Amino acid sequence: MIQLHAQIRTVFKKAVATLLAQDIIPAEIYGHNFENKHISVSRKDFKKAYAEAGETGVIMLTVDAVSYPVLVHETKTDRLGNAIVSIDFYAVNLKEKTTAEIPLHIIGESPAIKEFNGVMIKALEEVEVEALPADLPSHIDIDVTQLVSLNQSIHVKDISVPKTVKILTDPDAVIVVITEPKVEEEVAPTVTEEVVSPVTPSEGSNEDK
Repeated sequence: MIQLHAQIRTVFKKAVATLLAQDIIPAEIYGHNFENKHISVSRKDFKKAYAEAGETGVIMLTVDAVSYPVLVHETKTDRLGNAIVSIDFYAVNLKEKTTAEIPLHIIGESPAIKEFNGVMIKALEEVEVEALPADLPSHIDIDVTQLVSLNQSIHVKDISVPKTVKILTDPDAVIVVITEPKVEEEVAPTVTEEVVSPVTPSEGSNEDK
């Protein structure tokens, strides 16, 4: 299991800037029937663990010689979106089921795109599942090679997952669909008719004389 070490944090608010300057990220651990803990982790160590675990892999987070199984619930980045500046860890019970949003990855290429110039629309980015923490998948692959004709789609109920994983999202929800190519309508040019007002001879003109 992925390991990560942390320290109890004693600085808060604006003072955490001193931690960030040392490549240490402020974090929190919370969960059901769990007393919140203010901690900090090494940026280098967290990046390594997060690259392997993502948001659905269990990390054994050790604080003061005590290890807690956690999931990365949320990360926040700086204004430029370049560096993580805070982390929320969610403490889980390895023997109790939990829910999580699992990302959907499109794999393969739909024959309908090449043969009929179809357009693929991805309607869902993730699905909600329930499983023991250790059984949570990092992602679910959606193979679109089975979409061979226009207007064909893949629904949530078509997903295959292990028996240890239960999908909670509406089974009839569409994940991906191949639609017909858009046809641009030709717009007829607008013809502006020029209206010429008749000339009315004015009083005293030469024509009246």
